[in-house]
Amino acid sequence: MSNVLLQLKHWYAGYAGVDVLNGIDMSVKQGEIVALVGSNGAGKTTLLRSLSRTLKGRGEITFAGRSLYDDTPEKVFESGLVQVPEGRMLFDQMSVQENLLMGAYRRQDNNAIKDSLEYVYGLFPKMYERRQQRSGSMSGGEQQMCAMGRALMASPKLLLVDEMSLGLAPVIVDQLLDILSTIRDQGITVLLVEQDIYAALEIADRGYVMVTGSITQSGTAEELRNDPHIREAYLGL
Repeated sequence: MSNVLLQLKHWYAGYAGVDVLNGIDMSVKQGEIVALVGSNGAGKTTLLRSLSRTLKGRGEITFAGRSLYDDTPEKVFESGLVQVPEGRMLFDQMSVQENLLMGAYRRQDNNAIKDSLEYVYGLFPKMYERRQQRSGSMSGGEQQMCAMGRALMASPKLLLVDEMSLGLAPVIVDQLLDILSTIRDQGITVLLVEQDIYAALEIADRGYVMVTGSITQSGTAEELRNDPHIREAYLGL
């Protein structure tokens, strides 16, 4: 599969010598949205931390054809694997634009950075309106937009989005899902980690279901949406 961007084989990771992830096998292809879904405590955030290399793991991990196993978090970030963290993690006292520009702090291409800023403001017009506002004074949905925009300012090849819908009204979640689809259509690959399985599978191309640190099911988003077990266990249908 020459278009595979991220690949994990027999991947383990955990804390204090105790594995949370139990031999994960998964892949993300260039130009798709892949949903990693499961209940709280399934190990989804642990997986993202290990992808970003802020948490060590063991097994095989390749990104754009190159092993990330020995990389530092900084090198992983520079390679184009960029995370939108759970809880947004903005610099609350800084303005929206200052937060956005923090996403480009390792870039030197000033003209391209200006282009990226225009691109982000085009995706999130409300961020342009709020560009001088202190980010901590915005609503949760606006803060999520700012966090996603900051990650896009890093010019990612793969965007890792952790629990985007957490604490947000459904109408805001729908807006953000539409934006993720737009991002995908414009060439940025997305790994969407979500407790809200319905929301994630609504826009994903493929999905993986995680239960207690293991992948228990995988398939196209349509296959997973229509799976009787998933419909009963996660969608309440």
